[in-house]
Parts: sequence; structure tokens; C-alpha cells
Amino acid sequence: MPSDSSSTGFERALTATAVGVYLLVVVGATTALTNAATACPTWPACNGQWIVPLDDPRLAIAWGHRLVAFVVGLLVAGTTVLAWRRDTSSRVRAALGAAALLYPVQAVLGAFAATSATPASFAAVHLVAGMAIFTGVVIALAWTLEPESKDGPVEMGVADEDAPDEPAVIRDAPDGVVARARRTAFAYFRLMKPRLMWLLCLVASAGMALAAGPSLRVGTVVATLTGGVLSIGASGTFNHVLERDVDQKMNRTADRPAATDQIPVRNAVAFGVLLAAASLAVFLSVNLLVAVLGLTAIVFYSVVYTLLLKPNTVQNTVIGGFAGSLPALIGWAAVDDGLGLPALVLAGVIFLWTPAHFYNLALAYKDDYARGGFPMMPVVRGEAETRKHVLYYLGATLLSAAVLVAVANLGWLYALTSVVFGTAFLWTVVRLHRERDRQAAFRSFHASNAYLGALLVAIVVDAIAL
Repeated sequence: MPSDSSSTGFERALTATAVGVYLLVVVGATTALTNAATACPTWPACNGQWIVPLDDPRLAIAWGHRLVAFVVGLLVAGTTVLAWRRDTSSRVRAALGAAALLYPVQAVLGAFAATSATPASFAAVHLVAGMAIFTGVVIALAWTLEPESKDGPVEMGVADEDAPDEPAVIRDAPDGVVARARRTAFAYFRLMKPRLMWLLCLVASAGMALAAGPSLRVGTVVATLTGGVLSIGASGTFNHVLERDVDQKMNRTADRPAATDQIPVRNAVAFGVLLAAASLAVFLSVNLLVAVLGLTAIVFYSVVYTLLLKPNTVQNTVIGGFAGSLPALIGWAAVDDGLGLPALVLAGVIFLWTPAHFYNLALAYKDDYARGGFPMMPVVRGEAETRKHVLYYLGATLLSAAVLVAVANLGWLYALTSVVFGTAFLWTVVRLHRERDRQAAFRSFHASNAYLGALLVAIVVDAIAL
């Protein structure tokens, strides 16, 4: 049985291998997009040279890609050998062995692509092979990080006396007309779930930037984001109203305006309807498709997610990710009056990121969700299974982000951001598997926010400014 120190060392090596393979996938996709391989049409040496001048950017990119491939190949081979020497589980060996066997095939595909005129479909096969290697390494990492004993489901609707949640404290507010007006205004503001707005507006902005590039108009941005803020506010308000009874049972949500009757239900519903109508009016000023997508977002989050998915299925977070992905389509449609492939891939990134992001919060508030009767992943299937799914969905998110490089006109800022922040996110997820506490879950949650926020900003800058 390997010692804890050797186990941790293997986990670190496996994590480094995953990062290396992902770096190779992103660099390879960016190299193909910039057509840098044409500057180095021989293999393995570049035009007969092992050391190339770096004054030609395309030559430097092509040679850098080969150097990364060589180093990552050593990592894959070394980690695979280490897995066999450590007597790891057969499935970890199988996953790493498959990745190691596929790596030379990937190298041959790359060599053939560099030395001959190949169709775009061949480049796609080359990318898919790299993604398959990354998938094998991530699966091996997930299996390696699994604890020997797993926890079971939590009984829903029953409070855990040992839960770390602290009950919400509702303090007496000062009297006075001005004070009451401020308090009421802030309560209405909270109904709109303002914390969701910045990220969803960034998603829509990235969709617009991908569609328009440098020709993006300020008027389109203002109208689309205004309608987006109003629709998010309407969805949040309806969610608060529909969940007010359950919110009273959960410490995290017990002080919400609808749950505490700060805002009467009738007034909250009227406020939500007003926001929804205003958002549709603004969206219609952009185009009809944007208005249809905006209405779909409101209905899906308010009705499908809140009433049907969240209280009834453990897959509520996964399917609910569709609501968060719609702003990507809205942003593109605001410019193009249609739906393009880059917008669909960006929506896929958001869809896959949602479980990797929200499962961390579900881990931190597992007992609170159990009290509320929500069948969240850690409540139904346990924390160990949830941590494994965080890693799976993170791997899928990183791959979809790499696909976006191949289908959109994005440059090295996006590629660098994806690798750097993706590595930071992966590091926090690995720590979550080791530490398994609430602080680790929050760390991973915040890292997921930082990853997506930085990625979206990089998309906007790359598409518009670079």
C-alpha cells in the first residue's frame, strides 16, 4: 500500500500531466487557427534546424507547439510508468494506458498535418485525439482522488444538529420614512438577484463580441444588457416568490425579502411582471429573436428550473445550466439576428461550467439544502460523488473552451487565460478532494467564478481589440 506522501506525489504528477495536455490542446488549436504550421513544413526539425530564430512569430508558435508536445509526451509517459510502479487501481492504469497509447498516434497526426496539405477535417481529428488524451488523464485523476470509503445520502427535510450553518439574524431596522424607504428599495433590489447579473451580462457581452468583432455598436450593447438585467431581475423575483416557503427553512435564505414578508407576495409578483414586460420591450427594440430567447430564459428559470427541476431531480443543476447558457445566444442574436456556431459553443461552455461551479456551493450548504428538501447532488449521492462530478464537469468545460478556440477568431490572450485560470480552478478542485471541508468548497467556488469571468473578458478583448 503506497504511503500518503507517495500518493500525494502521484496526484501532483497526474495533475501536472492534465494541465500539460490541456496546454497542448489549447496551443495546438491556436496554432491551427493562426496557420502557424505552414512556417515549419518539416518534422521533427523545423526546416532542418533544431534551434529556430524567434523573430518570426509564426515560426516561434509552430516550434513552441512542438516543444510543448515533447515535454507533455514525457509527462504522459512518466506518469503512466509511475502508475504501474505504484500498483494503482486497474481502471487508473487503463485510463492512463489508453492516453499513453494514443499520444504517439496524436504525434503522427501532427507530423502529417505539418508536412502536407491536409483538409480541415484532418485537423479536427488531430484536435479530437488531443481531447481524448486529456479526457483519459482527467478520468484517471478523478479515480485516483476518490476516497476509499464514500458517504451516503442525507435525509431530506431534517436539520443536522452538527451543521456548520449559522442561522440568519434579522435585526431590528431603524424607523423613519427615509429609513423605511431605503430598506424597501433594497429589498426590491435583492429580489432581482443582483449577484447573478455581472456574470450573465459578461456572457452576453462575449456573445456580442464574437458575432460583431471590432464593429460592435454601443447601442446594441446598451440595449441588450439593459434587457438582460431586467430579465435576470424578473427571473430572480419569481424565484424568490415561488421558493419563499422553502427559503424559511434554510439558514442561508431565511432572510430573503419574500421569505420574511418584507415585500408582500402580491407586490413581488407585480414587480416581477413589470420587469419581465420591460425586458421584452427592450429586447424587441433589438430584434424578435432576442425577445424570444429572453422570454425563454425567464420562463425556464422561473418555471422549469424553480418548480420542476430543483425540487424533483438530482440533475437539476445540470439541466438548469441551460438558463445560464442562453445569454450567450442572446448576445450573438442581438448582432446577427441568428445563431452561429461560436455562440453555440460558448453556450456549451457555460452549460458545462455550471455544475462544476454550483456543486461546490451545494457541498458547502449540503445540510441547508437537505433541510429545504432539495435533492442536490451531495444530498442524494454524497459528497465524494459530488467532488468527482466537479472534476468531470471541469474537464468537460476546459475541453469546450478549447473547442471555442477552433471555431472563433480568438488569439493568444484567450488561450493564455484559459490555461492559467483553468489550472488555478483545477488546483482548487484537487485540493477539494484532499481537504474535503467547507473552506475548500468555497475556494473552488470562487475559483470557478474567477475562471469564467476572466475567460469572458478575454473573449471580449480578443474579439474586439486584438
